[in-house]
Amino acid sequence: MDITAATATAPSAVPNAATGSGTAGAAGAARRGTLGDFDTFLRMLTAQLRNQDPTDPMDSADYAVQLATFAGVEQQVRTNELLTTLSARMGVSGLGQLAGWVGQEVRAAMPAYFSGSPVTVSPNPLATAETAELVVRDDRGQEIERRSIPVSAAPIEWAGVTADGHPLPTGLYRFEVVSLVAGQPVRTDPAEVYGLVREVRSEAGQAVLVMEGGQPSRPIP
Repeated sequence: MDITAATATAPSAVPNAATGSGTAGAAGAARRGTLGDFDTFLRMLTAQLRNQDPTDPMDSADYAVQLATFAGVEQQVRTNELLTTLSARMGVSGLGQLAGWVGQEVRAAMPAYFSGSPVTVSPNPLATAETAELVVRDDRGQEIERRSIPVSAAPIEWAGVTADGHPLPTGLYRFEVVSLVAGQPVRTDPAEVYGLVREVRSEAGQAVLVMEGGQPSRPIP
């Protein structure tokens, strides 16, 4: 959550503090500078007093407005810092609660880590498709296999072998399901696979499951 102060009128230089805009200048500069630095504010206020017109001194009510403005902004900054700290602590607490995912098997639309054992693929072809194909790609995106599959959401076992029966190298493989009508592809969707959770970490304020093979799954809301 971002907390910002109300925007003041355009500030003037300190030597022109005798004018009405000088008051807004000091308060605006205090807001733009190190908002929590009270010493900076006092130096600016002293300079403003030193350079004001003796024949037309600033009204005491203006001093009160500046002090109140600075105090309000300083309080907002402290509140923002507190919220940031609380958010960080809640994030750590959330990661602690999600630590139970480590070692568990989850299903998601993500690359599968193949190390010789068959991979269970959950296809999702269109219900209106006439035929469907399973496309397998390596971690470089190169297509290594394409075969027809039933127009069904029933799981498929991918053996991870070449056409002549040799096992493919260990690594990450992506699976896509192509839905076809009249022999023409109408949609391509990523297929879901099962993977083992190796780690839970925080990225951009969201908890992310890191799967076997090092690839992250989708962030956990």
